[in-house]
Amino acid sequence: MFLPLVAGLGNPGREYESTRHNLGWQVLDALAAKHRLGWKSAPHFEAEIARWDAGGDRPRWLVKPQTFMNDSGRAVGAVARYYQIAATEVVAVHDDLTIDFGLVKVTAGGSAGGHNGVASLIEHFGAGFIRYRIGIGPKHPAEMELTDYVLGRFTTEQQTIISQKLDSYVQGLELLLARGLEPAMNQLNRRDQK
Repeated sequence: MFLPLVAGLGNPGREYESTRHNLGWQVLDALAAKHRLGWKSAPHFEAEIARWDAGGDRPRWLVKPQTFMNDSGRAVGAVARYYQIAATEVVAVHDDLTIDFGLVKVTAGGSAGGHNGVASLIEHFGAGFIRYRIGIGPKHPAEMELTDYVLGRFTTEQQTIISQKLDSYVQGLELLLARGLEPAMNQLNRRDQK
């Protein structure tokens, strides 16, 4: 099954660069750089988009919403409607506090799990999209406010690990795009991937 829309969730603005909540953008930027794709501002979609002619009769669109995390669905939904892309053909790449730091989990459907960007996608086009979830948990210290944690920057040690794992995150995403949901889940959802 061809997946024509890949959305990285994050927040625009320099103050949000390298925060935990912008990990989806970081992975999408790395994917775009690997395939030499150029980002273009698309104000009518409230997004930055990159066209990827990955073979076949349809292009693939990479999307970085510029609406802020809590309203990501508005931008992604606008792109999906314009290009007549069904929710089941959309991949959302995002951070996930419920998954241990550094691990990846691929799922389809389900609830937002407390993630406001995912909740916005569900609100705008339903829950049927695929989620490429990258672990940033558990929250530490535990008493820290959730917003402060996800909008905080990785520790130096964590940033080093993210930098080392970025290629494998991109490869996992490429596996999902090339082979589909089931093979990606079988390979990436193992607990021993550290």
